Amino acid sequence: MCGIAGIVERDGASPDLEGELRQMLAMIRHRGPDQFGIYCDERAGLGSARLSIIDLNTGQQPIANEDQSLWVVFNGEIFNYVELRPELEARGHRFATHTDTEVILHLYEELGPACLQRLNGQFAIAIWNARDHTLFLARDRLGVRPLFYTQTGKRLLFGSEIKALLSVGRGAELDGQVLEQVFTYWSPLSPRTIFRNIFELPPGHFLLAREGATTVRAFWEPSFRGGNGEAGSRGNPKPLDHYVDEFRDLLVDATRIRLRADVAVGAYLSGGLDSSTIASIVRHCTSTPLDTFSIAFDDQDFDESHFQRDMARHLGTDHQVIQATYADIGRVFPEVIWHTEVPVMRTSPAPMFLLSKLVRDSGYKVVLTGEGADELLGGYDIFKEAKVRRFWARQPGSAWRPLLLKRLYRDIPGFAQANAAFLAAFFKDQLTETSAPWYSHFIRWRNNRRTCRFLSDSVLQASLAPAAGFLDQVPIPGGFARWGDLERAQYLEISIFLSQYLLSSQGDRVAMAHSVEGRFPFLDCRVVEYCAQLPPRLKLRGLTEKYLLKQAAKRWLPPAIWQRPKRPYRAPIHRSFFNRQSPEYVRELCSVEQVREAGLFKPEAVSQLVRKIELGAAIGETDDMALAGIISTQLVHFHFVKSFRRLPPLGPRDDVKRCGSKVAPAAN
Repeated sequence: MCGIAGIVERDGASPDLEGELRQMLAMIRHRGPDQFGIYCDERAGLGSARLSIIDLNTGQQPIANEDQSLWVVFNGEIFNYVELRPELEARGHRFATHTDTEVILHLYEELGPACLQRLNGQFAIAIWNARDHTLFLARDRLGVRPLFYTQTGKRLLFGSEIKALLSVGRGAELDGQVLEQVFTYWSPLSPRTIFRNIFELPPGHFLLAREGATTVRAFWEPSFRGGNGEAGSRGNPKPLDHYVDEFRDLLVDATRIRLRADVAVGAYLSGGLDSSTIASIVRHCTSTPLDTFSIAFDDQDFDESHFQRDMARHLGTDHQVIQATYADIGRVFPEVIWHTEVPVMRTSPAPMFLLSKLVRDSGYKVVLTGEGADELLGGYDIFKEAKVRRFWARQPGSAWRPLLLKRLYRDIPGFAQANAAFLAAFFKDQLTETSAPWYSHFIRWRNNRRTCRFLSDSVLQASLAPAAGFLDQVPIPGGFARWGDLERAQYLEISIFLSQYLLSSQGDRVAMAHSVEGRFPFLDCRVVEYCAQLPPRLKLRGLTEKYLLKQAAKRWLPPAIWQRPKRPYRAPIHRSFFNRQSPEYVRELCSVEQVREAGLFKPEAVSQLVRKIELGAAIGETDDMALAGIISTQLVHFHFVKSFRRLPPLGPRDDVKRCGSKVAPAAN
């Protein structure tokens, strides 16, 4: 695990190329504080900030092939490197290290970009061909690890985080059109970022740059079995036990190979089905010692510590807990946004930030987590909502069919007590548009979009999506029309919520802020592709979510865990910013003067929301999200536009490996 950075210049490198790389690496040293490495030649420079996890002694980057024509820096893990290496050695490749990084390099020598199909892992890769001056960048299938780039004139910059690019480039400017996307979808739509002219390499894509020409291509995207029929409709049906055994074996192996490390591996334990399953596999199917970590909340509306303690006792783990108070969440939120580099519509990343600090303070660099199961196996209420609405749409005048919606969103206060008139008014919009590609997510996005009323007139006037046209922004792949109803909803949730928010703002960015690597067995490429081909009834059976996982996991889990309803992880919002210890920055950033200066929101609307909260009025979900979005956007503006702070570049006391030809003198 590392942070990576680089510069490629078509007409020759700047005289201070190494100095610029040292500056870029300083901005992301939290991602890899153990060692640093720099390669420079007359056209390019690569940098690595290393978090040592595999091959602690000889795995320092950059790493070259035998004739030093190819150089690689790499952020992530390749979990099947143990199986790939003998194949490459049999073909004559000679290895100088025992790290997975070198396996990538030799596999690229053999196959070029096609090597990505062989990699089972989470990765952001940069390979420089010093012979033909070609840069190859690649990002894993689901975007677990970040990678950003920008082009200015004849220069291309890339890095694991945007702050590295800004530290040697021009000033930052927020993109109002993307801000509207965040307030609608909870994240930017790839490849755009909240900053103008800075792009992310989309998940499952690679980039080739040579002589000023840059191409970006997909090597993978989610693909489902198609249709709404059940397995066996055109042949002999397979029994449930067959699927349970297949899925269990895959998940056990996906977990097992994610224990490959030369450091201790821990696990997050939320008390829910997903993380409990992963921790149980480690306990029951391997000999690896295990410590577990979790978040507890003072606010009982969000706390699951009772289930966490019971599960830890069941597993017999050394279990550690971080208590997240309102004041804690508000206190760390500015630092969280420095790391997310994008506005967020929730405070949920803040407790995860505190949790990763606990993990690191406990001496761990690696944790297993349960992310991905909900998206792959129909775990969210949004999938159930779409199913109920389709059922209701067959008889739009029915009075009892919409009452099934009362079984959903139990985490939202008062929703289960809503009357039929409210449910009909809220969920009936576009009810019969069942063939629309966005049908499953329309209610969520429509509701989210109400937060856009706080955006300033200048932002809204520049919008790409006036009025109802916001749905046209969502990218739809070629095979989408052939997929079943559930699979379409899964694609939208995977490509937008999972990849763009959950694995980023709530995942990589807050974990790596404390130099902690998350590993995700459910996102093993074999598990992902297996689940994509499952019959819908094995994912969502009636309104029972993750049916196959429950059947597979009940061997290891107590009934109180595998039978409990899904409870999504959430954190308090307005109470975290307005309480007895309210942080001073909140009122300052929400002041009329600061809001007007940034120019992103309507000052009067923001002031009215603040007054409403201070008076103790009831705050709904939409206003709560709007508050998180406004404060986080104001923080992004402050951190990166108004007062961007460059950290001191790497100096002579840092452990820096320097390699390459025509290396510029170090700038200390």
